[in-house]
Amino acid sequence: MPLEISRNVSIPDNEIELIAVRAQGAGGQNVNKVSSAIHLRFDIRASSLHPGFKEKLLALSDKRITRDGVVVIKSQEHRTQELNREAALVRLKQLIKPVLYGDKPRQATKPSRSAKRKRVDSKTRQGQKKRLRGRVDD
Repeated sequence: MPLEISRNVSIPDNEIELIAVRAQGAGGQNVNKVSSAIHLRFDIRASSLHPGFKEKLLALSDKRITRDGVVVIKSQEHRTQELNREAALVRLKQLIKPVLYGDKPRQATKPSRSAKRKRVDSKTRQGQKKRLRGRVDD
């Protein structure tokens, strides 16, 4: 079943390489004998993604993307291989999804009349406070 990024974009299973490896860290005997961690590898350049999406992905400054354009994600937070596989696929999806939609254009706004008035009043009060500090009556 392909990994669905959006309604129009999906990645076929044969483009995502999932390898089961032993997890690191504490965990007793189970960690030493069970390969529950997952290494996910996804080659951006060899993928079937749109060339524009590929360019944007390769331009990202993300430590999970190698110089060769391969996304490497390691998931080992769960005890089972299946949960780690799902977590790795979710992280891949989270990496690719923002590239598809891009940034929303900024809507230019102006401060309201009351906001301008409050700003000027605040500056006036601050100025009065400072003026009063310097006064010394003899």
